[in-house]
Amino acid sequence: MRRAGLGEGGPPGNYGNYGYAGSGYNACEEENDRLTESLRSKVTAIKSLSIEIGHEVKNQNKLLAEMDSQFDSTTGFLGKTMGRLKILSRGSQTKLLCYMMLFSLFVFFVIYWIIKLR
Repeated sequence: MRRAGLGEGGPPGNYGNYGYAGSGYNACEEENDRLTESLRSKVTAIKSLSIEIGHEVKNQNKLLAEMDSQFDSTTGFLGKTMGRLKILSRGSQTKLLCYMMLFSLFVFFVIYWIIKLR
C-alpha cells in the first residue's frame, strides 16, 4: 500500500508538477535553499567557535598545570622556611630577640637612607 506524501497523489500521467502550481513550489524550494544556506553558515560559525574554545581550554589547562607546579614548589619552599623558623624559635629567647633587634635596625637604616636620598 502506497501512502500519498508530498508530490504524490496527483493525476496519473501528470508528472511535471506533482499537483502543485509551478511558481508556488519554486518559491518554497528557493526559501528552503535560502534557509538551508543560512543554517549551514550558522553551523560553520558555531563549529569554528567551538574549535577556538577547545584551543583556549587547552591553553588554560596548560597554564593551570604550570601554576600548579609553581605552587607545589612554593609550598615546599615555605615549608622549609617554616621549619627553619621553628628551629630558630626553639633556641634561646635571647638569640631570637637579638635577631629581631638586628633586623629592626637594618629596616630602620634602609628607611632612613631612602628618606635622606630624596
